[in-house]
Amino acid sequence: MGVTMDGTKQQRRGNTRQRIQDVALELFAEQGYEKTSLREIAERLEVTKAALYYHFKTKEEIIVSLFDDLTKPIEDLIEWGRSQPHTLETKQDIVRRYSAALAGAEPLFRFMQENQATVRELRIGDTFKDRMRGLRDILIDPEAELVDQVRSVSAMFTLHAGMFVMQDLEGDPEKKREAVLEVALDLITQAHEHARAQDRLRE
Repeated sequence: MGVTMDGTKQQRRGNTRQRIQDVALELFAEQGYEKTSLREIAERLEVTKAALYYHFKTKEEIIVSLFDDLTKPIEDLIEWGRSQPHTLETKQDIVRRYSAALAGAEPLFRFMQENQATVRELRIGDTFKDRMRGLRDILIDPEAELVDQVRSVSAMFTLHAGMFVMQDLEGDPEKKREAVLEVALDLITQAHEHARAQDRLRE
């Protein structure tokens, strides 16, 4: 798919539905979800309210559609992961791809963090938790020791923390993302290798 981050943005810009989503998120971030009206979204897009209405009838629909679109890569990743052998390479690949999927959905996750009441109301959080569980189940070896299961889950949470906590740290965002990914990969590798070593001791 060799699409650069810019390529993805270009594609998103050319598509009216996605432009609506992007502009809505910008406005929600600037002035809050509650205070933003569909009319303002239409005005910023320089389209009529009817044109906007053709795609989305409510603000809720915009957020739910954004959530579905931006977390689709995570769903695809879970599907793919389930069909792969439970090797270290697979797990590392999942961590790498998850990092990329999160990067693509970052504005949405920021919205979710800042608008928890809305997220609860729209039940987006429940769907997201289900996806997290799906991912966790692929990364964890059920027969591994608890400490290794914790390491595997921590690899996921390291990537989440990287999105929010690391924003306040100095440094180039790309370098920060690489550093966060490196730590997540370390954790998953450690969990896997430690579990394998334990298996050998049992034999």
